[in-house]
Amino acid sequence: MAHKSTQSEWETNMCTRILELIRNELYLDFRYLDMALSSLTFSANEQIRTFATDGTFLYFSVEQILRVFRSNPQFLDRAYLHSVLHCIFRHLWMRGKREPVLWNLACDITVEWMIDSFDKASTKRILSLSRKKYYTHLKEEKIPVTAAAIYRDLLTITDPEEQMRLQFEYYTDDHRFWPKDNSPSPSSAKAGENWEKIGRRASREMEMRGKQDSEAISSMQTQIEQGRSRRSYREFLRKFTVLQEEIHCDYDEFDLNYYTYGLQIYKNMPLIEPLESREIMKISEFVIVIDTSYSTSGTLVKRFLTETFQIIRQRDSFFQKSHIRILQCDNQVHADTIIESADDIEHLLDNFSLIGGGGTDFRPAFTYVNDLLSQGVFHHLKGLLYFTDGKGIYPTKRPEYETAFLFMDTLEPDPNVPAWAMQLHLEAEDFDE
Repeated sequence: MAHKSTQSEWETNMCTRILELIRNELYLDFRYLDMALSSLTFSANEQIRTFATDGTFLYFSVEQILRVFRSNPQFLDRAYLHSVLHCIFRHLWMRGKREPVLWNLACDITVEWMIDSFDKASTKRILSLSRKKYYTHLKEEKIPVTAAAIYRDLLTITDPEEQMRLQFEYYTDDHRFWPKDNSPSPSSAKAGENWEKIGRRASREMEMRGKQDSEAISSMQTQIEQGRSRRSYREFLRKFTVLQEEIHCDYDEFDLNYYTYGLQIYKNMPLIEPLESREIMKISEFVIVIDTSYSTSGTLVKRFLTETFQIIRQRDSFFQKSHIRILQCDNQVHADTIIESADDIEHLLDNFSLIGGGGTDFRPAFTYVNDLLSQGVFHHLKGLLYFTDGKGIYPTKRPEYETAFLFMDTLEPDPNVPAWAMQLHLEAEDFDE
């Protein structure tokens, strides 16, 4: 029994050394991915037959590593990079409400296309006829090589056998450890945040070192930006919160042991009373503007509002006195709804209808909000979110509050967005019912 344990330890140790060798080979070809290639901790796992990751560990099969390293070591290089790219693009945390099987396939196709685009010794391989055919399809149909765009394309494939062929062709790693729902565990969420930072660094490094692979580098940077959108939208809401003291028992500062000990010794005299207030980050005042031009979908807008308020409520983000305005505007402001409580949210969503249908002009909404400010309606306005699916006329003067334009289903940044405004690109699938 002891001999078997020693043999197992030796095999695991050899696999770790092989993975370190693979990492070094990849580093020589992809120096701009130095941090990414070293960010996963190796962990042997007998339940899997190939690589797998949860954003923290790179799980591997001892049997596969030792077998494949003898016959086809280049496959291991590609598989290692494959799992790392999933993390860089934040595929693990982007699924939302998409169908899991097709989403996994879309992510695999995206990553494999990326690896195939690099002319590197460590990952180069001859393309199969199936890959050539699908890559040609993407090019001819002008489908961007992103997981979200490929997912929408896969939805149009109704032949189950064709889907199976694609899954067989692009399967490389195991996705069983990816978050199963839209509320990942704290450890998984922290890993996602860490990979967003790694992605930003990789993007900066690409600017300096990746000029010889310009097409693939550009696509990688697009992937990294898209990978940030889902978490970034939640983070945008944090920008509109304020730190404020609210009357509430702060149980984080309250030691129950001392409290009950005092009651036991001194009867009705606890040693420490719970603090009557606590400092918390909550939504105080901000504005959401809905673009109601002719190209905007009312159903999509309602789903966006539902998602927004769901995030707010998950964070328990309302003060007892909150002030949120929902404006509907195309080339003029048509509606102004005040949200001050959870009941107001329910009433808005139950009775929501889109008003407008003209051209897109962002300026009237800013003029309207600035007038409210001058009238003293707002006291601590944190910012404005402008939800739109098209281009419009932007204000030239920077407002006193933070501003973010949220664009739907567009991959290219709008060059006309003022430098003082943030912009974020969202996917319709994120707001599916």
